[in-house]
Amino acid sequence: MTELSARGRRGVVVAPHFLAVEAGHGVLAEGGNALEAAIAAAAAIIPAYPHMNHIGGDGFWIIREPSGRIRYIEACGFAGAKATRALYAEHGYKTIPPRGPLAALTVPGAAGGWILALEAAKAVGGKMPLSRLLEPAIAIARKGSPVSRSMSWRLAYERATDIKAPGFAETFLIGGKPPKEGTILSTGRLVDTFERLAKAGLDDFYRGDVGREIAADLDRIGSPVTRADLESYRAVLREPLSIKLKEGTVHTSQPPTQGLATLLILGIFERLGAAEAESFAYIHGIIEATKRAFKIRDRVVTDFDRLKENPAGSLVPAVLEREAKAIDPNQAAPWPDRSKKGDTVWLGAVDASGLAVSYIQSLFWEFGSGCVLPATGIVMQNRGSSFSLDPNSMNSLEPGRRPFHTLCPALAILDDGRVLSFGTMGGEGQPQTLATVYARHVTYKVPIAEAIDRPRWLLGRTWGSEITNVRIESRFPASVIAALKKAGHDIDVLPDAYYEIMGHAGGVSIDPKGDIEGAHDRRSDGGAAGV
Repeated sequence: MTELSARGRRGVVVAPHFLAVEAGHGVLAEGGNALEAAIAAAAAIIPAYPHMNHIGGDGFWIIREPSGRIRYIEACGFAGAKATRALYAEHGYKTIPPRGPLAALTVPGAAGGWILALEAAKAVGGKMPLSRLLEPAIAIARKGSPVSRSMSWRLAYERATDIKAPGFAETFLIGGKPPKEGTILSTGRLVDTFERLAKAGLDDFYRGDVGREIAADLDRIGSPVTRADLESYRAVLREPLSIKLKEGTVHTSQPPTQGLATLLILGIFERLGAAEAESFAYIHGIIEATKRAFKIRDRVVTDFDRLKENPAGSLVPAVLEREAKAIDPNQAAPWPDRSKKGDTVWLGAVDASGLAVSYIQSLFWEFGSGCVLPATGIVMQNRGSSFSLDPNSMNSLEPGRRPFHTLCPALAILDDGRVLSFGTMGGEGQPQTLATVYARHVTYKVPIAEAIDRPRWLLGRTWGSEITNVRIESRFPASVIAALKKAGHDIDVLPDAYYEIMGHAGGVSIDPKGDIEGAHDRRSDGGAAGV
């Protein structure tokens, strides 16, 4: 059984499913580096946790090399050539549907990110062949994976029987009903896809036999993504988005992700001066900082190549101080939320060389578009449903455009010499949880495992709720909850001590002495393992 926390001298890997932890741990134990372990875990978690992520989705990497250099890989697919506003108008849509073939409108970017991550692994001494890194994924896909606690909950909670998309019922339902926890589900032709990639290389996903099969199935079901779209796709290297805080520098992903929101929350909250974690001032401060951050995010964030203003301009001290001064320390601001759902996996790894990895991959909603491609077993994402059909929108649909992403991995270089890789799933909850975990662990000196385990909250409408509110786990003191309500926060106290919608957070760090420790969330099905 995978433990929730682990220590090591050679390396530690953390992930939200134990099979992914085992895959990464095996690579570290055989002498692989943190990037190689992360690639193995990223592949293994696809058949193990298919509701949260798949190779039909996108991914983003923040990497700290042993030299201290920070790399950021953007593996975000763009809208297909046929994905025009006119196409959706012809079908009678005023908004992009969240499920089905017309929701599967962007090129899957994750495999492109693996290509660059593998190159980066080799550049710092990695020697493991791709075939070895994909071995655990192949084994899981061949055998089938037991339905996890998380997947069972999602199948029931999200009314999976209502998801009408090609291949969904045949793949994820049994006799038209959601399977129970522990049931073994077939992964279809996914094992063949992984075996082909292990032999031919990851480029085959876009420009080889796998790409040809993907394109044929997408055309057959009526997706706007073409073979030419796949052939032209490549992940890109960019400079990360960064902020200097009192304790160190935090790096995260550039637009079109909401990494900007994470850094804004941290920068604004730092200026509020909350004295202790879990106090009213602490929770109120992060909630109000989130509101300010989301307003800036919604004005700024779009496809990186179409930005109208530099996101770093919102992270300068003058802006952060202005936003902090706009927060009433005793009263909640009104919140016209327009939340976005999201399902994701984050995993991290650190090795003794100081190589640190923060990686996140996703389908957007649980099961993405719901479309399962029969020739490859690939589940296609619905990330493109975050586009708008309004031509004047900040993120208006156009062929070749990258969609808005809730994904935002994080990595901190601390002034005390530690390197911290941390992240979470949870849609719009991601920047809130990242700020919460960072503040607890770094600012208030709470051990990483406890910082992740402590109760959390989530601002905004999500998981089908039609009410804009703050959902909060029941373990917070009644006095704090009462103070939040008195300040005007619309509080919904959840019945469970640990709640799935709060996300699956994790973190792994190395200190100047070479001690490595990591921890993952009991809200997930994963944990940590060290060598």
